[in-house]
Amino acid sequence: MLSKNLKIFRKRKGLTKENVAEALNVVRQTISKWEKGISVPDADMLIRLAEVLDVSVSELIGSDVADEKNEDMIAVELARVVDQLASRNRRSKKVLKCVLIFLIILLLFFVFLFVINFYAV
Repeated sequence: MLSKNLKIFRKRKGLTKENVAEALNVVRQTISKWEKGISVPDADMLIRLAEVLDVSVSELIGSDVADEKNEDMIAVELARVVDQLASRNRRSKKVLKCVLIFLIILLLFFVFLFVINFYAV
């Protein structure tokens, strides 16, 4: 959780790994290892990291934070699916309407034939 949250909070703040590393007086590779989950910061470094990112330590190590980018992608995909369903619904209604019109015309044709045969006899 820390690794994912660290990356999300860093990006939200608009910081690079290098920026965070400089603020904490560590090398960029250390930040990279934390984000990959290869290692974790000690307690003191965790507190300083939370200060640099303007979040609480509990937010940083807590449950996964939703990535805003992913939320936007989900919203766009959901809107696309809704549009597809609406389009499919409109097509279905058109097809149903055409079938009903055809059946009514066919019924009228048979009624016409019945009437002609009835009076022809």
